[in-house]
Amino acid sequence: MNSVRRKILGLATVAATAMTLLGTTTPASAATHPCQISGSTIPCTTVTGIDPGSWLQVRTGPGYGYSPIAEAYSRLHNGNQVGLTCWTLGDGAYDNPDYRYWMWVEVGNSYGGFVNDWYLNTGSPDVWKQQIRQCP
Repeated sequence: MNSVRRKILGLATVAATAMTLLGTTTPASAATHPCQISGSTIPCTTVTGIDPGSWLQVRTGPGYGYSPIAEAYSRLHNGNQVGLTCWTLGDGAYDNPDYRYWMWVEVGNSYGGFVNDWYLNTGSPDVWKQQIRQCP
């Protein structure tokens, strides 16, 4: 085998390995996991991407004009775990106005409400739509 062909094959192997590794770390691979929330086993994930000193507001509807749920349960911070009941479309995320997916999340003690999925570690809609139903 000549040296040019070995280099091309070597580069192809490196590229394939990189693609495999990169494929395992994309948002689409962020998997939900089963957990117990309010006495039921449901898909869960964590809150992410919230600025330090800030929080994610849990709302009564899929938009920023809806009021927050009960104050004791309405603020989520990075790393908080939430249960995922269903999804719907609503307002775009503050950080990405084109991303309009909202999740009904269970936050415990039978409290729940809507948050924009942009701030949840759910991965790609193509992945989580296979596990989480659309809200009625």
